[in-house]
Amino acid sequence: MLAFFLVALVMLPFLLLGLIGQAFILLGLSPSLMFWLLILTLVGSLVNIPIYKFRNREVVGEQVVSYFGMRFRVPRMEQAHETILAINVGGALIPIGLSVYLMSRINFGVSLPILVAVVTLVVNRLARPVRGLGIAVPGLAPPLVAALGAYLFCPPELRAPCAYIASTMGILIGADLLNLWQIRELGAPVASIGGAGTFDAIFLSGIIAVLLS
Repeated sequence: MLAFFLVALVMLPFLLLGLIGQAFILLGLSPSLMFWLLILTLVGSLVNIPIYKFRNREVVGEQVVSYFGMRFRVPRMEQAHETILAINVGGALIPIGLSVYLMSRINFGVSLPILVAVVTLVVNRLARPVRGLGIAVPGLAPPLVAALGAYLFCPPELRAPCAYIASTMGILIGADLLNLWQIRELGAPVASIGGAGTFDAIFLSGIIAVLLS
């Protein structure tokens, strides 16, 4: 979390000087707004909104699990045989809202749906179930695939927003939504859409999209 905050802080002067972020400025997102969206995404990752609860025969107790070089402490829940399905504010709600806004401002044609489909397929292949956590993906792979695809499929002025939309939507669909059926088997006390396991990739998607712009 601290490393992500420092990365966003380092980007602030470049945003304010207009050295990066031009594509988003043209879409009505000011440099200061871009910075605060990154910070809100980071802070929002600490907030999970419960949307469903189901019984589970075996739930992993408090321990630390590892995935793709990252570490996550499994929370201890009062109900030992329940899994809470939640949606993460910073890893799902904010990226979805920003993606909808960007799609309303650009004329993306067929390039964006193709890119979203490609990233979704790649993410789905890379996603791994982690016991006690949920579904995890490697942090750098999805945004880099989206950035490369944006260069191949999208016009220059749309590469940054298309990369962000494709990366975040590809992660949420390919990793979380298409693997919901596995959640019951992983014994995770909290399974968060856009939360631990996928948030790192979603936050890095914003960073790389800003650099692309």
